[in-house]
Amino acid sequence: MSRWPTKSLEEVCDINPKATASDSFDGTAKVTFVPMAAVDEVNGTIKRPEQRRYMEVAKGYTFFREDDVLFAKITPCMQNGKAAIARGLLNGKGFGSTEFHVLRPKASMLPDWIFAFIRQPEFRKAAQASFTGSAGQQRVPTEFLKRSLIPVPPLPDQKRIVRLLDAADELRRLRAEADRHTAVLIPALFHAMFGDPFANPKGWEMRPMASFVAELFGGRNVNPAGADEVSEGPRVLKISSVTSGDFRPDESKPIPAGYDPPISHFVREGDLLFSRANTTELVGATAYVFHLQSRLLLPDKLWRFVWKEPRAVEPLFIQCLLQTSSVRRELGKRATGTSGSMKNISKPKLMTLVVPVPPLALQKVFVRKLNHLRELQTQQAASRKDLEGLFQSMLHRAFNGEL
Repeated sequence: MSRWPTKSLEEVCDINPKATASDSFDGTAKVTFVPMAAVDEVNGTIKRPEQRRYMEVAKGYTFFREDDVLFAKITPCMQNGKAAIARGLLNGKGFGSTEFHVLRPKASMLPDWIFAFIRQPEFRKAAQASFTGSAGQQRVPTEFLKRSLIPVPPLPDQKRIVRLLDAADELRRLRAEADRHTAVLIPALFHAMFGDPFANPKGWEMRPMASFVAELFGGRNVNPAGADEVSEGPRVLKISSVTSGDFRPDESKPIPAGYDPPISHFVREGDLLFSRANTTELVGATAYVFHLQSRLLLPDKLWRFVWKEPRAVEPLFIQCLLQTSSVRRELGKRATGTSGSMKNISKPKLMTLVVPVPPLALQKVFVRKLNHLRELQTQQAASRKDLEGLFQSMLHRAFNGEL
């Protein structure tokens, strides 16, 4: 329990305050506008604010002032951590998405203290439990904020603890920035070694996929186990297990207890998986299975590449090739379907795709370099996890009076 007194947020903040006459501008004056997409949920900052004319945003949007705290009220933005302190606003005032709650700290409170409080996982879990509205459009009600209790230390203590939290948060931001730089190294390495697949500036031999792929093997559509069924057996992958370009085994669902899958449907280490169905932007997503810790099954919408022998390609080379922007655009063009949310690419259209095939020895050099970069990413992921744990621990300790 905190050693400091607690008060409701309503006592220490004005919640969703209205604009007054002094907050108006000339209609053509430029003001800061913050759409939901402008808030970086990782860093808790406004990354990409816009400038709009006052007359365009004065009605129908959320008003706030410099140092107000913005808190996303709608799912999934709230759970994802979209919140920020409004700083650097034109003329000290701004407007934004109607899906923001605004908390304006009173004299006894630092905005940074309020901001740190609403970033706690415990606070967000409680906010989620308070959701109202229909599925997909659920929101945190104003009443939840009003009755939420916050520790209120003296201002000197708030400032001291905020400095400590800022230092820990800066480490997280630096780690995230380094991770973003590392993420672009693999595609940059591919481009440097092989060039754009369709421009083919290095003059590699161009071959159809069918010349080195023997088969595109798919699994079966299996209805998930019912809520009353307990299944400890294999799980079947979802399309989302490959859409990021990294294999995500947790993106899977249980199968009915009585289903006995054929051996050929089990995912294996070394598989290169391809999504034959998704949106136009995501159809053709691929992921390589480096490690398996559970029994997983192929669904009907994911294919496994079966390679012709002797192999002319390295699977990781093909994965990176299929992830280049030019090839992804071509796969999107070859996909068919009337639904904008789900397109399909046929086996013939994938097998006839013509791509560059550099010498196998050069592909192997690329794979060795790629694996070195993956090792770096693994080390960075461990560091990121440690820093996240440190930050969350400090948040917990801060609001329990332990810092």
